[in-house]
Amino acid sequence: MPIQLAMNAPASLVTRIAPLLLTSACLSAHVVELPFDWPGSEASSTHEIAFRAGDDHLWVTGQNMHHVARVRTNGEIAYFPMPDGSGPHGILFDDAGQLWVSLEFTGEVVRLNEAAEIVETVDVRLFATGASTPINTAPHGIGLDADGETIWFTGKRTGTIGKINPDRSVEHFELPTVGSVPIYLHAGPDGNMWCTELVGNAIARITPDGVVTEFPIPTHASRPIAITPGPDGASMWFSEEAGRRVARIDMEGRITEFSIPVTQPNMILAGMAFDSEGNLWTQGYVDSFDPVPEGSDYVIKADSSIHQAEPGNLTSVPVTYFEVPSRGTVMHRITQGPDGNIWFTELATDIIGTVIITPEAPTGLALVFDPETGAILTWSGKAGESYQVEYSESLSSWQADLPNSRMRADEDQLLEFVDPTASSHTRRFYRVRSLPDD
Repeated sequence: MPIQLAMNAPASLVTRIAPLLLTSACLSAHVVELPFDWPGSEASSTHEIAFRAGDDHLWVTGQNMHHVARVRTNGEIAYFPMPDGSGPHGILFDDAGQLWVSLEFTGEVVRLNEAAEIVETVDVRLFATGASTPINTAPHGIGLDADGETIWFTGKRTGTIGKINPDRSVEHFELPTVGSVPIYLHAGPDGNMWCTELVGNAIARITPDGVVTEFPIPTHASRPIAITPGPDGASMWFSEEAGRRVARIDMEGRITEFSIPVTQPNMILAGMAFDSEGNLWTQGYVDSFDPVPEGSDYVIKADSSIHQAEPGNLTSVPVTYFEVPSRGTVMHRITQGPDGNIWFTELATDIIGTVIITPEAPTGLALVFDPETGAILTWSGKAGESYQVEYSESLSSWQADLPNSRMRADEDQLLEFVDPTASSHTRRFYRVRSLPDD
């Protein structure tokens, strides 16, 4: 079985570099990109990520392609069709381990079985008195209630929040702000649901009974996107796309914003997540509607000390920038995956990427590119086990003909492989396989 994937970086992606700013560094050695090959002719629509604890894979939605994909942590990708024209977007697992997907274009939320086949469909359109046809709420984001089985969704088109009860009855709750465009929602530590309003520029709190309270965001037209519980168990955090900030909101609605240092003026933010250590991860990318000047896109990590930072002040918080090999990505979602690494989607380039943050784990693999020696891979070898390094330039076929690419660990030790043939201008993927005993 493959242990992990890595990719050599172009020469412009420096792997050992002095800090850019007093509290910031730019790293790229551990960023890996895996391109999707979605079925059909549509492209540039790779969206949400979800996984079930204990699995070796993640699930991703391809909205305009009307498919979902299963991505194993070793880089293997499989595709599963959703109904034509359905537009799968939101995706999550409930506490029973069942996979749910919102079909935004048809106004449905569906449950999939282990083979990614639809086994249950819930119609979440609005059946309004006087309307000649049902109104599609456009269920965009979906979130799991604190009870582990109730599914909530954002009605992106109708300015509503919806609730699918365990008996599959559906309730709709109107947001006070007209044209609010609710995007994402998540259960909070208080048992309520919390939602971002992209155009309404507010965070909404929705009680289980549907009582809605809106909290305006201090930054004007900030375009809040992702929202997730804080590690302290007493707050929610959200990202501001246009505001280029991340922010904390307590259960009373008090908001504290932190400006993320950006590498250029036309950079905006995307998703946001916390890892198991409490570090905050977000994504910064060059705005596709304001593409000049051109520049690189980044996965950005703010150290866990952000939780103790003075309001609005990140000067004492280390911020690390992981440069992404591709440009024009339109970064989308980010999460810590089942392997402990950080996984993210690139909407425009149809790529899923990972920042490898567990290089010393038994299944970990790190890569740097040295202009003098080539690509360097390291991993933790187990005593008595043999390994084969393989490479691919397309992920469609793998080769094992690199010099000295087979090695054995005489003891538990860090193994290193150098590929002197790697070019700074060639994108090359690597994997390491454990070989059976000789």
